[in-house]
Amino acid sequence: MIETGKPVVALTGATGFVGQAVLDEALKAGYAVRALTRRDQPGRENVHWVRGELGDTASLAELTRGVDAAIHVAGVVNAPDAAGFEAGNVTGTLNLIETAVAKGIPRFVHVSSLSAREPDLSAYGASKARAEKLIKASPLDWTIVRPPAIYGPRDKEMFELFRAARWGVIPTPAEGRASMIHVEDLARLLVTLAHSGNDISGRTFEPDDGKAQGWDHYELARAIGWAMGRRPKVLGLSRKSLERAARVDNFFRGTKAKMTLDRAAYFSHPDWVVSPGGAVPSSLWQPRIATREGLKATAQWYRDNKWL
Repeated sequence: MIETGKPVVALTGATGFVGQAVLDEALKAGYAVRALTRRDQPGRENVHWVRGELGDTASLAELTRGVDAAIHVAGVVNAPDAAGFEAGNVTGTLNLIETAVAKGIPRFVHVSSLSAREPDLSAYGASKARAEKLIKASPLDWTIVRPPAIYGPRDKEMFELFRAARWGVIPTPAEGRASMIHVEDLARLLVTLAHSGNDISGRTFEPDDGKAQGWDHYELARAIGWAMGRRPKVLGLSRKSLERAARVDNFFRGTKAKMTLDRAAYFSHPDWVVSPGGAVPSSLWQPRIATREGLKATAQWYRDNKWL
C-alpha cells in the first residue's frame, strides 16, 4: 500500500543486487516506489509491485503510472551471445524510454556502465553504449550514471573473489586498474538524482569510492584477502589466460558461467578507472564507505548469510 502525498518513483531491477539497495534507499528518503518484478514479492509498506518485464510494454505503462521519476537499474550483465545483451540492455531501455515519454515522466535516471566507454571491447559494453545513445536522443530530463565495479551485500559477481580468497588463490587480470563503489553509496546517488536540477540534467556521471586512480588489481585482491582474514596468492592472468578460463567455465557451467569470453575481453582492459570529468559534484553527493571497511563488512555479510 502506497501512502498518498508521497513522491513516487518507478524502479526497474528492484529485485536485483543494486535494485534492492535502491529500493531501500528510496523508501528511507521518503519516496513511495512502484517496482517491476517478474514474480510475486512479499508485501512492503509504500511499495507497489508490478508484475512484468522490460519487454512487456503494458506492464511498463502500469509501472510508470503517476510517478514523479524513473530509475532504470535493470539490465543484462551476463549473456551467452550479443542478442541477449541487445534484448535486455537496448530494446528493454528503448521500451522504457518510449513509455516514459508517452507518460510525460519529468525525470529519468539511467544506470549504465564504465564499459560503455569502450564499446568495441565487448558485446556488453556495446549494448550499454547503444542504450546511452537512446537516452541522449530522447526528450527526457535524463542523467546517466556509469558505475565502476560494484560490491556489497547480496552481490553474486564479486562474491567469486571472496570465495577464491578463502581457497587461498585469487585470479585477477595481470595488468590494469579499476575503480570501486559500495552498492549503498551508489544507491544513495541514484535516489539523489531522482530530483531534477539544471546541474545534473543531461549529464553523465562516473562515481567511485574516492580513491584517486582506483585500485591496482593486485592491491584489490589483497584487500579482499584481508577482509577474509587471509593472505591469498594473487594470480595475474593475461587476456589469453582469461579466455582459456572462460572456455573452461563455459564447459562446466554452460550458460551459468561467470567468466565468459565477453567478460575476458573487458576484464583484461587496463583502465577501468573513473574519469575526473565524470565526477559527481561534491555538494550533491560524496561516498561514505571506505572500500577496505566495506569489503570487510561484505565478507561478514557473506558469512552471516551462509554464502561462505
